[in-house]
Amino acid sequence: MAEVSEQDSGGGESTSTVLVAAAANLGIALAKAVAGVISGSSAMLSEAAHSVADTVTEVMLLVALKRSEKPADEEHPLGYGPERYIWALLAAVATFVGGAVFSLYDGIHTLVAGEELGDPLISYIVLAVAFLLEGYSLRTGVRQTRGEAKRVGTSFKLYLRHTPDTAVKAVVMEDTAALAGLLLAAGGLLGGQLTGSGVWDGLASLCIGVLLLYVAWVLGRSNAELLIGRPLPKQMRERIRAELLAMEHVEAVLELTTLVQGPHEALVAAKVDFRDASTAAQIEWACEQAEQRLREVFPGVSRLYLDPTPGYAQRREEGLNPWP
Repeated sequence: MAEVSEQDSGGGESTSTVLVAAAANLGIALAKAVAGVISGSSAMLSEAAHSVADTVTEVMLLVALKRSEKPADEEHPLGYGPERYIWALLAAVATFVGGAVFSLYDGIHTLVAGEELGDPLISYIVLAVAFLLEGYSLRTGVRQTRGEAKRVGTSFKLYLRHTPDTAVKAVVMEDTAALAGLLLAAGGLLGGQLTGSGVWDGLASLCIGVLLLYVAWVLGRSNAELLIGRPLPKQMRERIRAELLAMEHVEAVLELTTLVQGPHEALVAAKVDFRDASTAAQIEWACEQAEQRLREVFPGVSRLYLDPTPGYAQRREEGLNPWP
């Protein structure tokens, strides 16, 4: 699976996907809050907190997309790509604090203290409208993800699991969780309406909280891995190694290091053993050809650094006999 697309689709599509999700969640949050107050449903209030957390998340993702597009400068020679993962990590924390914690607290409070249920009609209407809006937002995110997965020749599920475009991943996961949360809230309302007990509503609120905890954990872990430093997938590393070995004057690739810096940006560094008979000019030309070739195959490889290293020197560093 290619983490850095072999065909750059740009950040505009990700921005529009996040904008659609943010607009939908802002309206939904207000409607859910009003419905929760009128109906007295803790699950509806939990869903309102869920939508508020999602709205804050999308605002942070928009900031991440904007700031990560800044070009490299003297202070940041490798660019600002990784900054998107800092903001995306904060967005995952917002989902945890703003959504999960409130939902769990509200659910426990309802189970312990009970609640007075009002007319659930307005809540059902809001849930139905919210389901349509969240469904449209999810459709936008899924369509982009499917297109990206098809472009790099992998399945939707595998692409979503490993993609470095965490903005789209966040939208897809949060909208999926939102649809599940709406069904849980509707189930809690229906259970309370049929039995006259607020227990069902409290249980629905707890389930929404657990769901948000899972989403926050998955998104937080994904962004943390990219901040720490994640290499390109094994298949891409092998292809890069093969392309370097196919170059004239290259004897061996002694060490290959890759680093994902953004959805369509990666750094490649390698220690290369050139043929002893090659001249300095030939080595320089081989390095230039290698850079051109790799960027043709993988446009996402924005930086390539080759370190000419004698094979015997590498073996000596590893404590082996330098003359096999």
